[in-house]
Amino acid sequence: MADLPYIHGYDAQENERLLAQARSVLSLLHDDLRYPVGSRVLEVGCGTGAQTVTLARNSPDARFVSFDRSEVSLERARERVRAGGVTNVELRSEDLFALSFAPGSFDHAFVCFVLEHLPDPVGALTEVRRFVRPGGTITVFEGDHGSAYFHPDSDVARRAIWCQVELQRLMGGNANIGRQLYPLLREAGYAQVRVEPKLVYVDASRPHLVDDFIRKTFTWMVQAVRAPAIDARLIQPEAFDAGIAALLRTAEDDGVFCYTFFKGVATVAPTPRQASAQVARN
Repeated sequence: MADLPYIHGYDAQENERLLAQARSVLSLLHDDLRYPVGSRVLEVGCGTGAQTVTLARNSPDARFVSFDRSEVSLERARERVRAGGVTNVELRSEDLFALSFAPGSFDHAFVCFVLEHLPDPVGALTEVRRFVRPGGTITVFEGDHGSAYFHPDSDVARRAIWCQVELQRLMGGNANIGRQLYPLLREAGYAQVRVEPKLVYVDASRPHLVDDFIRKTFTWMVQAVRAPAIDARLIQPEAFDAGIAALLRTAEDDGVFCYTFFKGVATVAPTPRQASAQVARN
């Protein structure tokens, strides 16, 4: 598969944004996520390792194979894993649609902030399913930019957000994919699909989220598309800058910001041949 563009880029600010995002979703994603002793877990599209260290620390007796196609991201992930003293992670350079693993060689898969960048999310989920044994599970976590609402409300802020959503659509992705996790997992052949909304609510009583989520996760993400949005004539410079100012306004003492992530968990069912073989053995 040819390399797909990553709309957020790979610069130092994006690296910091990913860390802030990881801190913001720490409890939403990881509080109830633990893998059994001896499990082999495939982390799909690990990026800079923003989730990898937490995954590995929370399940120290599981083994993780975390891969990405970007060498720039993998180098940062290696640095993060070394700095965290994590020893149960193997980092690999792999292409999601040309994986070198044996079919059924993992007990679980973890996919976080990956599907939104892919033109064929069902194909990606179907491909991952090949490498998880029957009875194993997949956990998928994605955001949904259409779920953002805030006080003070602002049409120009919504216009700036739309620019990011539209540019991602033009690049083959879907920034509103969170709401689609249930049908996507079903279409990809998974069983026992369960999806939960995970709301991030931010006001001045949660100063860590004001900085990590409003400023450094969401607003930085939108702000990063300023040049391409203007070049594509989606918005005028003055309007885009006003939209960013309006988003930052929600980080003030009387501001409120809400955003919904979606967490899906599903099981890999045995193929008919595998099910028949199991019945025969019993």
